[in-house]
Amino acid sequence: MYISITGLKPRGLIGFLRFWTLAIPSFKQAQKADGIISCQVKHIQGYQCTLTAWESRDQMLAFMRSGVHIKAMKVFHQIAIGSTFGYHSDTIPSWDIAFGLLQEKGKVHDASSKDVN
Repeated sequence: MYISITGLKPRGLIGFLRFWTLAIPSFKQAQKADGIISCQVKHIQGYQCTLTAWESRDQMLAFMRSGVHIKAMKVFHQIAIGSTFGYHSDTIPSWDIAFGLLQEKGKVHDASSKDVN
């Protein structure tokens, strides 16, 4: 199974509003996506975090590159900063472990890093 962890912090009031107009539909899209096993969200230390488990990395990538999620990725640098981390596992981590992995190993995405995978 493929685990994907994201932690995003909206930029200012406009970023906050735009973030949520994209985040809610993206989460609903993820809940219905092919290959989704688990889809969770949580607010941790000022970050809006997602923890998803997929049957495969390819299914996660197909979701990531489609629908409202791809629209969100295209404006990400205008509305938020944050990190992503993904890996293969036999188990879904607890939130404590997931957020620790995100902080330790996550790829940071900000205005100077336009590559969002």
